[in-house]
Amino acid sequence: MREVDYGEVRVTEHRGHDDLLSAGLGLAGLAGAPLPFADPLDPTADELRRRAIQTSWKGIADLGPLGGYGTVYGGVPDVPGREYQAFARIPGARAPHRVLLQLPDNFDMQKRCLVVTASSGSRGIYGAISLAGAWGLPHGCAVAYTDKGTGAGYFDYGDNSGVALDGRRAKRGEAELEFQPALAPASAGIAIKHMHSGDNPEADWGHHVIQAAQFGLAMLDRAFPDEAPFTAQNTKIIATGLSNGGGAVLQAAGLDKEHFFAGVVALEPNVHVFERGRAMYDYATEAAIWLPCALSSERFAATPFARGPHGVLPPAWPPRCASLRAQGKLSGGTVAEQAEQAYQYLHTRGWTDEAMSTAASSTAFDLWRVIAAGYASSYLRRGATDMSCGFHYAAIDAKGLPGVIDPAIRASWWADGSGIPPGNGIGLLGGTSVSTDPTLIGSECLRALWTGDDHESQALHASIAATAAKLPRSDLPLWVVHGASDGLLPTAFSSEPYVAWLREEGRAPIYWKVPHAQHFDAFLALPGFGDLHVPLVPYGYAALDRLWAHLYEGAAWPADVPTPVTRPRGVGALERDMLGLP
Repeated sequence: MREVDYGEVRVTEHRGHDDLLSAGLGLAGLAGAPLPFADPLDPTADELRRRAIQTSWKGIADLGPLGGYGTVYGGVPDVPGREYQAFARIPGARAPHRVLLQLPDNFDMQKRCLVVTASSGSRGIYGAISLAGAWGLPHGCAVAYTDKGTGAGYFDYGDNSGVALDGRRAKRGEAELEFQPALAPASAGIAIKHMHSGDNPEADWGHHVIQAAQFGLAMLDRAFPDEAPFTAQNTKIIATGLSNGGGAVLQAAGLDKEHFFAGVVALEPNVHVFERGRAMYDYATEAAIWLPCALSSERFAATPFARGPHGVLPPAWPPRCASLRAQGKLSGGTVAEQAEQAYQYLHTRGWTDEAMSTAASSTAFDLWRVIAAGYASSYLRRGATDMSCGFHYAAIDAKGLPGVIDPAIRASWWADGSGIPPGNGIGLLGGTSVSTDPTLIGSECLRALWTGDDHESQALHASIAATAAKLPRSDLPLWVVHGASDGLLPTAFSSEPYVAWLREEGRAPIYWKVPHAQHFDAFLALPGFGDLHVPLVPYGYAALDRLWAHLYEGAAWPADVPTPVTRPRGVGALERDMLGLP
């Protein structure tokens, strides 16, 4: 890998009123309103980086006034240093993945440490900074990131522009772009790297993580030539990530047969085990159809996001119950009876009450359909013009109607985008009907790709099978942390089958199924929702601390660690004893 030509490597220094961990914003600045650009139509690379770091922190961590970040756990110290950034390619891939090394000035040459991570969700390169950066940089570790073939390097066919290495917009042919899809007319709308690269990047997430770590070692060679070479034999490589990033580091663990990794800590991983558990596409398409009705049950009357003002059901949910009854899938004569039957159906499919309750947020935000539409396109290697089930991404106006993108919004996409629209002036269009239940037709089409047996369904299943994790080596310290109340990636479908499989194969992973923790720490700042939960990130920090003690302080790696006993935060501020950590 050392002989690989990465092409342009962008090296920047971050000191003074800037730093690696918060771009100079500090905790208060990260939690505050987005900083405006001096010229919204042409933001500088520094401005985009600062906003990207702020957006990534706010999208993952609970920075709310009651959440306890920086006082009860975690922190945002000033960490000066350098960044090395490039586009890297997996052999055979059409699109690159962005790689980044953050090298702190306090890099500890006596305890050579490289933390490698992958972005959560479909986020861009800083999408795991609140986990890997916030833990690794203060420990004197360098931190290597990959966007794992996702990110907000959106390509707009309207003006033939994408995102260059520095995050700024550039036209096709003017610079190497993060994502440059096939030629198409302006009417093709907007292309998204994760969905439209033609690569099925999820199948290569483990390779992305390993390549990011190799990039990190190569950049350490460049930064410290007198101390080179930096290798896995003299530099301990710790892999960590959450959500899709957690799944990525577990994929990487399964590819490590030569002691490349010193340890792995995966939070709420989107991990797929062949013929065990359930693939995310399976339960996401099921949830898109059934949860709107099931959550209409009175048993969820007090569940956040399951009711609007004055206890009124979201308007789209009762029509879903009526649709399922009209199809003969439910028989109840009232919404209450139909909702109870839908609930019972999901219960038999492995959904717990905890998972369904917190899944009300994803359901209220229509996230299941959004996820399924995008992932179907990725699995089937579709472009912007031929997504499955009639879906496509296009510019929308303030009312959500197709329109022309605001140039200022487009200029900020790389910093502000989540990597999976809708959002930031981009809508998910198509896949609807003119009816009282307009989104059902698209959701059923996406579901049929899983349940069917035609050529398209077979291709989708093959792509999902390619994402399955492989068995890690027997002596790899491995810790999985997952919230018991996760409603997006329920433990019963993901981490529990994975951990059970490892134990059956003679491995000894540590597994924490944390009571009262769910998937989105960032949601804990929302009124009423945080009252019921504790954040998950501090348990990731705690697991990494134990791994550090094992690798650098001679502490024995534990055979098991009891899961902390937690208490929901309630209406007040988070207190340390609620976490159940020492």
